[in-house]
Amino acid sequence: MTATKARDALLAGVRGLTLSVIAITGSIILFTLTVVSIALIPVGVGVLTTPLLIGRVRAHADFRRELAARWSGVRIASAYRPLPNRAGVAGWAERCTVLLRDPATWHDLRWLLADMTGGFATALLPPALLAYVAYGWVLALGVWRPIADAGGDWFLFIHITSQQSAYAAAALGTALFVLGLFVNPAVLRAHFTLARVLLAPSREAQLEQRVDRLTETRHDALDTSAAELRRIERDLHDGAQARLVAMGMNLGTIEALVEKDPARAKELLALARASSAEALTELRDLVRGIHPPVLAERGLADAVRALALRLPVPTDVSVDLPQRARAEAPVESAAYFAVSELLTNAVKHAAADSIWVDLSYGAGALRVSVGDNGKGGARAGAGGGLSGVERRLGTFDGVLAVSSPAGGPTLVTMEIPCVLS
Repeated sequence: MTATKARDALLAGVRGLTLSVIAITGSIILFTLTVVSIALIPVGVGVLTTPLLIGRVRAHADFRRELAARWSGVRIASAYRPLPNRAGVAGWAERCTVLLRDPATWHDLRWLLADMTGGFATALLPPALLAYVAYGWVLALGVWRPIADAGGDWFLFIHITSQQSAYAAAALGTALFVLGLFVNPAVLRAHFTLARVLLAPSREAQLEQRVDRLTETRHDALDTSAAELRRIERDLHDGAQARLVAMGMNLGTIEALVEKDPARAKELLALARASSAEALTELRDLVRGIHPPVLAERGLADAVRALALRLPVPTDVSVDLPQRARAEAPVESAAYFAVSELLTNAVKHAAADSIWVDLSYGAGALRVSVGDNGKGGARAGAGGGLSGVERRLGTFDGVLAVSSPAGGPTLVTMEIPCVLS
């Protein structure tokens, strides 16, 4: 066994002990309080307490989802229905009704019941396999004598009454320890798999959630497209179009002055030439804003590198993408502009002196991470640039995750399902 596997097994034991404490305390308390609160709905008290408690249950379940993904790579989907925002007693009653009609609420309660029993047992098994070796050798080193004088004790199926039985307990504890080194990560994964079976929404609920998300992102995409068209029209009207109109007027004046005042006509020709150059530059910038040429010609990796070179903050770009393989143009464009927005935010708001970008592909998804060592505090869903990035990714069924504690660092991770070709 390698040192890495042994470390993973020991770490699984520590994590299992943590999960067992959470299961035997948090799950029991939340299940009991929630069931009592639901039972008190007919007398009115439960109408006020049930939404609060179910909210805590959902937070508890989401925390377990996070641990499952982080500790064992087990991803557990969720499909909670949105809650009404109506205030007052009527709002609480409406919220309570929506929660009780949501199948996900009953999935959570079913999971709590299983978590305090089977979940507790599967979580406790990894640390128990490792801990028995200590107890077995403590018995073998002499502690068996007072135990035997008191009538003996049981070490699993071994009755401790003599030195020989104590040695047998030590041997069994060692065997369990060795077994734990091999099976602990798998047992921990089984704990989270049980949670996924009970917590994950039904296929119908997942399809309903997907349809709702696609409908929402379709509306967002239409709104974004309309806003982009208005921006292009405004830039054309205020920039290149105005310069071209001014150049046309200058050419008309030049035509009238070319014989009467050649010197003045020459000055106006210089102005017209400068205006044409500025109009051409603005048109190129506008086209670059719609779809950068480097993105179309050389792909996402080189386009992101070009972005990084133009930043005033040192930016490191790491790429782990298959050679000569590219995603579809709309996916690359979405990823490029998302990275551009995140880099702009890091420069403007993070007060960072180092930025890094990681591009990789795996499990059928393009993964992009943008981090900085700035002051942190970034939040998704607050109506700012991150919300726009989230909407852009949602069009492709992508997801956005933000980790930005106060004081930093900030790490924004994006995943876009796609196929490289």
